[in-house]
Amino acid sequence: MIKVLIVDDDFMVAKVHAGFIQRTPGFAVVGVAHTGAQAVLETQRLQPDLVLLDIHLPDVNGLDLMHQLRDVAPELDVLVISAAREVETVRKALRGGIVHYLIKPFSQTDLQERLEHYRNTYQSLDSSKDVAEQSDVNRVFGLERADRPLPKGCSAETLQVVEKALRSGGGDVSAAELAVQVGTSRVSARRYLEYLNDEGLVDVTLKYGVGRPERRYAWKAG
Repeated sequence: MIKVLIVDDDFMVAKVHAGFIQRTPGFAVVGVAHTGAQAVLETQRLQPDLVLLDIHLPDVNGLDLMHQLRDVAPELDVLVISAAREVETVRKALRGGIVHYLIKPFSQTDLQERLEHYRNTYQSLDSSKDVAEQSDVNRVFGLERADRPLPKGCSAETLQVVEKALRSGGGDVSAAELAVQVGTSRVSARRYLEYLNDEGLVDVTLKYGVGRPERRYAWKAG
C-alpha cells in the first residue's frame, strides 16, 4: 500500500482529494497537513511514500517546503497539486524532482491517472531488482514505445502486466500459460508476446512434440 500525505491549506479541498485517493486501489491517506510546519512534523512522524503538495501555503512556498520534507524523509516522492500556472513555477517544480504537476481544478479521473502512473512506474523501480531495463526507464520518463502503436485490442496497462510476468517468471512460457497467469485469452497473450518479440525484448524457442512446434517466450537477459 502506498502511503499518501496531503498538504493543502484549504480544509475542504484536502478532504475532497483524500476521497479521490481512497477510491484509488493501492493508495491510502495516512495524514493531512494544512501548513508547512505541520507538513514537516507529519512527514517525519508518518514517513509517507508520496506527498500531494500544494504550492500556496500560509507559512511557506510549497516548492521550498519540498526540500525540508526530503530532509526528514529522503525517499519521499512529491506530486504537486496547485492552481499556480506560471511557467517558471512549473520549471522549478520539475528541477526539484517531482513525479507530476497537476493544475487545479481537476477531476477524480485526472488525479487517479497520475496516481496509477506513479504506482506503475516509479513504484516498480524498487528493491526487487538491482538493475533497471531500458523499458523501466522509458516508463518513468513517459517514453514507453510512443513511436510504435500496440496491436489492435492491446493496452499499455496489460502490456506492463505481461512484461512483469515474464521478468519475474524466471523461465520460458507459452502463450497459453501466460494467458492463465495474466487472465487474458491465449490469442491476446500471443499478440503481446509477438509484439515484445518484434521489439527485441524476448527470446523465442520452439518446443517440439506431437503436432506443430510450440513457441515459448522468455524475457531477454541483460
